[in-house]
Amino acid sequence: MDGNQNHGEAEPAIVVEGLHKRYGQKIAVDDVGLRVERGEIFGILGANGAGKTTTVETIAGLHRAGRHDRGTVRVLGLDPQRDRAALRQVLGVQLQDARLHDALTVDELIGLYRSFYPHPRPAAELVGLVGLEEQRSVRFDKLSGGQQQRLSIALALTGRPRVVILDELTTGLDPKSRRQMWATVEQLRDEGSTILLVSHAMEEVERLCDRVALLDAGRVLATGTPAALVAEAGAADLDEAFVALTGKHAEEEEAA
Repeated sequence: MDGNQNHGEAEPAIVVEGLHKRYGQKIAVDDVGLRVERGEIFGILGANGAGKTTTVETIAGLHRAGRHDRGTVRVLGLDPQRDRAALRQVLGVQLQDARLHDALTVDELIGLYRSFYPHPRPAAELVGLVGLEEQRSVRFDKLSGGQQQRLSIALALTGRPRVVILDELTTGLDPKSRRQMWATVEQLRDEGSTILLVSHAMEEVERLCDRVALLDAGRVLATGTPAALVAEAGAADLDEAFVALTGKHAEEEEAA
């Protein structure tokens, strides 16, 4: 597929096929396949070490393929490695361990990020989306952990991205801030953005996600709506379904 080709709007926002990535002897992602439709909130659910972050960082173009790695990734028809400059203009990424300049204030960081895009969101709109109006003159290193998280989300949205990756969106946030972030994600979807949401918070996934891929030990165990995964597991809710499906996979691995 040519990343410079003019693709039709019907093409999925994200396509991952046969993604396999390893670090030394450890296989982090094992033949993962995903298809995220445009305008969808798609969740990636899994325990720590399941391969979630490696998968989304590869989609974002943050990992170069090693000689034992394989698979293809396309975001809006773009190859994350070959088309990095073009991808940066249409993809917003908020990662759990983002590193920002400690000495810059909220306003200064937003101003810096706005300079990267031809038509950025207004600064006031960005701080409003994440509830940091009262912290605009505060240095990054003086923000609380939850406020730093919210600023990272604002920076990911600066360029009006068509696809947004959010990794553990509400980790460390209080209940009020968590619900504000959920409302922001729903607003982005209403504006036409595609959201890839990495989470292990079941309530968040059930509220926000149109579909979910359940990862375990680097593999996709199941994909479907939250309700479909609950039904497949014969469970009462998504939390119970997660335990049942991953437990079944562990039993199959032991028996193999």
